[in-house]
Amino acid sequence: MPKEGMGVTPFHLVYGGEVVVPVEIGIESDRIRRYSEDNAERRQLELDLVDETRAKAAIRLMEYRQRMKQNYNRRVVPRSFQVGDFVWKKVKPVGDVTKLEAPCAGPFKVVEKLRSGAYYLEDENGRRLERPWSANHLQPYRAE
Repeated sequence: MPKEGMGVTPFHLVYGGEVVVPVEIGIESDRIRRYSEDNAERRQLELDLVDETRAKAAIRLMEYRQRMKQNYNRRVVPRSFQVGDFVWKKVKPVGDVTKLEAPCAGPFKVVEKLRSGAYYLEDENGRRLERPWSANHLQPYRAE
């Protein structure tokens, strides 16, 4: 088992011990000089605890992923529209677009809401747009 404070490396999780590089074998390192038969017994005890070490590493990984998810979700702004709502649709700049052009087009009316969170829109002339739009590309229309 690695000493407290030492990180558990992927090599340790797979093979149950730390790697010995060929340079350490050719030039006797401190670790090689201190090796004795007692170490072999201790090594066997470490191998018995490999499953526990892997389980602890899996728990730490799960906690890390959960913290990442919470951190990401903290910044997400949920958007939901109902049929009949008016929205702005983001416009992707194509070619020579100046900074002064509007970043959104519209207003568009929401005519159908899909389970995936996408919406079918129609323009002010009543023409339905050919494809659904994700809520990520829509913003609520506020008449001022």
